[in-house]
Amino acid sequence: MSIDISVVIPTYRRMGLLYRCLSALSRQDFDPGRMEVIVVTDGPDEETSYLMEGAMDGGPVFCHYSLDVKKGPAAARNLGWRRARGVLILFTDDDCLPERDWVSSYWNAYLEYKRANPLGWVIGDLVAFKGRVIVPCPAAPTDYEKNVAWLETAEFVTANCACPVEVLDRTGGFDESFTMAWREDSDLQFKLLEKGIPVVVVAAARVVHPVRKAYWGVSLKEQKKSLFNALLYKKHPVLFRKKIYRRPFWNYYTMIGLLLTAVVALIAWNVPLAIMATGAWLIMTLDFARKRLRGTSHAVGHVTEMVVTSMAIPFLSVFWTIYGAIRYKTFFL
Repeated sequence: MSIDISVVIPTYRRMGLLYRCLSALSRQDFDPGRMEVIVVTDGPDEETSYLMEGAMDGGPVFCHYSLDVKKGPAAARNLGWRRARGVLILFTDDDCLPERDWVSSYWNAYLEYKRANPLGWVIGDLVAFKGRVIVPCPAAPTDYEKNVAWLETAEFVTANCACPVEVLDRTGGFDESFTMAWREDSDLQFKLLEKGIPVVVVAAARVVHPVRKAYWGVSLKEQKKSLFNALLYKKHPVLFRKKIYRRPFWNYYTMIGLLLTAVVALIAWNVPLAIMATGAWLIMTLDFARKRLRGTSHAVGHVTEMVVTSMAIPFLSVFWTIYGAIRYKTFFL
């Protein structure tokens, strides 16, 4: 029996999460003989290799490939879809749980589009699909949980999307310059938009994205992702300003400028200026923390985390933004 659907999942040393994802895929209501699940590890990963050797019997075909070295999820996905046998490629992540009709919902949407556009496949009128991401969150989430919950309203994410092989060939798939899990999906979306390839919403294709427990100060490490904003801006400046950030984070630059002014003024023994600059910086920092706390948990530990990290985030974000601008040779703030 020929393979119609290929599901591609990038992963790296997250065997527990991957096992739950594969279990959900083994329970799909789609004919298992017509689908394959391709797991690609971002570098050598003995744990995942061990898991895939004993992958569920009686379900879809499970395949496992590995990158020689760590290159990021974009490179892992490219290896996956280029090895795929299906005509429709579904993408999700190892920390997602596809609902039982996820595969069939995408396949039905794909067939419906072909029926509605019988000549489109001849003249190159291609299409991509996106589904819905559900993020279970408590009534008072942490800042990290709230940020993950934004996946529910994102326009296009690799946690839940599908593309015919022709579309991936036409766009070149994922840009492997995005070596972290950040903006590689927006880059693919922007390439689809620039080539006039529509993205059809398949509301019935749902995946649940549980939020994992995060360590204290996780938002500081997340700032490194800002360097890939510069790469995305360089490639798609108009769409970046239209759909990502309309303007630079001027408040970050202002906060940094105020604190530097306070330090210079103090060195110069200009105490009044140092006091005014420090006061203005403190007001902006507390207001930044207040905005991050809006709609989130007010537990003492979480409030403390927001105040402390709000002092550091502007410096880290601007550092990685400028680093990205220099690395990718583009004027980006």
